[in-house]
Amino acid sequence: MTRAIEESNRRLLRARDAMDRAYPEALGVAALAAVAVMSEAHFIRSFRAAFGETPHRYLQRRRVERAMYLLRRTDRNVTDVCLDVGFASLGTFSRTFREVVGQTPSAYREGGGADRRSQTVAAVPTCFAMAWGRPSSFGEAGPRRVR
Repeated sequence: MTRAIEESNRRLLRARDAMDRAYPEALGVAALAAVAVMSEAHFIRSFRAAFGETPHRYLQRRRVERAMYLLRRTDRNVTDVCLDVGFASLGTFSRTFREVVGQTPSAYREGGGADRRSQTVAAVPTCFAMAWGRPSSFGEAGPRRVR
């Protein structure tokens, strides 16, 4: 791996870390590209090549993952959870949650979410159980094409 590729990867990781830290905030591509010191178009292309999804989808998935946790562990209503994780619209939150998880936020909460699955895989290391319970990337987790 060349030094330029390593530096590019480090900058992409900085941008992804910024998304992980500030997921509830309104993060635009311009601000994230500035963190990565890249143009917006190059940032989107490079991010997708490195992580397998666009920055917007990554951010939405992280927000949904946090919402899953809040729905399982708290008694807060769905609207409060929606606003806490950074969605401005309950409709967008519900649609995105359903696309990622496969059920509505209310159904997820009523069904116990991933807690039921984690009880059946108690002998599996936590890191594997968490990866298994993580939602897919909007159906993009299929085989990648090699160029």
